[in-house]
Amino acid sequence: MGWGISRLIGLKAAVLLAAAYFVHGLGMKVLSLPLIYTCLIAVLISIASHPSVDLPLLLGKASNGSFPLWSWVMFSPFLFFIHLFVLLRRFVKNEPLYTEIADGVYVGGWPSSVERLPPGEPAVIDCTCELPRSSTISENSYLCVATWDTRAPQPPQIESAVRWAVRKRSQNKPVYVHCAYGPWQKCLRDVCTSSRTGIS
Repeated sequence: MGWGISRLIGLKAAVLLAAAYFVHGLGMKVLSLPLIYTCLIAVLISIASHPSVDLPLLLGKASNGSFPLWSWVMFSPFLFFIHLFVLLRRFVKNEPLYTEIADGVYVGGWPSSVERLPPGEPAVIDCTCELPRSSTISENSYLCVATWDTRAPQPPQIESAVRWAVRKRSQNKPVYVHCAYGPWQKCLRDVCTSSRTGIS
């Protein structure tokens, strides 16, 4: 699974702390404050996303996929970083936008535009806690299964998502399950592996 979000953000926190120390040492104390704040937020995210803690509710993502104002203000260094990271990673990596794993069931990454959605106005299962519901899917049926990237949803969340997807498929609606980056993430594999028998 690679580094995982807790290690990646923990490394980011260490780099930010070193940069703050360096800037402070140059006598630019005021400039070190934003770096220290961003470092503290990164430490908090690293702890909350660690598998032994696994607290995706920390960011406050609502069931409709939106973030409250307090979350945007408090966690803005992380939320903007992850948004930019997803867009840059998509630009650099040559991965398919989505993959059909069963008839009418697709997995992929966060849909930043209509072109990144499967055909047929799919019902969407959003397996992210760090990205908002895209305006691209504001009219689509939507289920939020808030999960840290590189982490799997809890078994009850998977069961609930599978039941929801089965209902949507029984209405002949395609279903799109997405995490932050795309079809190779663990959360999608777990959800889709569990759902294949129920949806196919």
